[in-house]
Amino acid sequence: MEFTVSKTDLVRELSLSQGVVEKKTTIPILSNVLVEAIGDRINLTATDLELGIRSSCPARVKKPGAGTIPAKRLLDYVRLLPDADLEVKLQENQWASLVCGRSRTRIAGMSRESFPELPQMPDVLAQIPVGLLASMISKTIFAISMEESRFTLNGSLLLLKNNSLGMVATDGHRLAMVENTVDLPGVTTPFRALLPRKAMGEILKLAQDSSPEATIQFSGDENHLFFQLGDRLLLSRKLTGNFPDFERVLPKDHPHSVVLDREELRKSVERVAQFSDERSRAVRMRVQDGELHIHSSLSETGESEESLPVEYDGSPVEIGFNAGYMLDFLRATTEAQVAFHFKDAHSAGELRPSGDGAANYKYRYVVMPMRI
Repeated sequence: MEFTVSKTDLVRELSLSQGVVEKKTTIPILSNVLVEAIGDRINLTATDLELGIRSSCPARVKKPGAGTIPAKRLLDYVRLLPDADLEVKLQENQWASLVCGRSRTRIAGMSRESFPELPQMPDVLAQIPVGLLASMISKTIFAISMEESRFTLNGSLLLLKNNSLGMVATDGHRLAMVENTVDLPGVTTPFRALLPRKAMGEILKLAQDSSPEATIQFSGDENHLFFQLGDRLLLSRKLTGNFPDFERVLPKDHPHSVVLDREELRKSVERVAQFSDERSRAVRMRVQDGELHIHSSLSETGESEESLPVEYDGSPVEIGFNAGYMLDFLRATTEAQVAFHFKDAHSAGELRPSGDGAANYKYRYVVMPMRI
């Protein structure tokens, strides 16, 4: 195999593989990127057996072929080269020779024979605007459980219907659900699958490197989910198991609600949280006539309290919440106002975006109360 490629193009595509490639593995080949030279392009493939990414970039191919090269070492070195063309030649002993200007380097590679084959993408099921999908991931990814033992909660539930796209995540203490109205004519029957957290993070990286109007070609088979964006294909193994019945968790009605300025609430919670317990992050929220009080106390080091004006004339209600959970939502939503729905000290509270912009989608964030 022998080809010449732009250093800038190669760095851009190799960077995408870094979140996928295994850095500490008992299977050495998984630390490598598969490089295939064919026609007038090179294809780059990386996988950790759960997640895989394939991308390509233009190249002048002198001799077609394929081989694998350590992904991190290759990127770290190529990134330091001057912006010029890079000549790559793979010897029969699997050593890769790199020449750029006056720089000459050899890297020990491995035969492609032991590199895992990625499954082929089935027929496209839906075309999803990448900006929309990235926005939905940003609104739910923080609610995914970090406990590996609860593997069915280590991702988001992806829900496709012919007229909507939904995503739900929960860690047992809070639940984030977002649903957008969008035409997906290829989805003739409802489709649902568990998308792992790591795959969601890689989709966000792909979205950052593309136009928000670009479209992802999406499909799935029995075991995998496929996301094709231009010349880049991300595929992920589905999480197995049954996601909780989230609709049963969603509160059916709230007797009370108040509307607040999102930025004012965020800043107030951030300030008060400085005096909350480091482990529980608990703060008290008390709604009473015309005011919302936010309070926290570290008995030996200090306390903090803020009040925000609200339209409320019901009986006083005080509820304890994890400040970190509240801030996750307030940082994820972009609407100027949020609605806080509540019942009593023992019932879950719910945050939703409020205002005209929130009419285009449904976003619900349910947080369990804390005993303080």
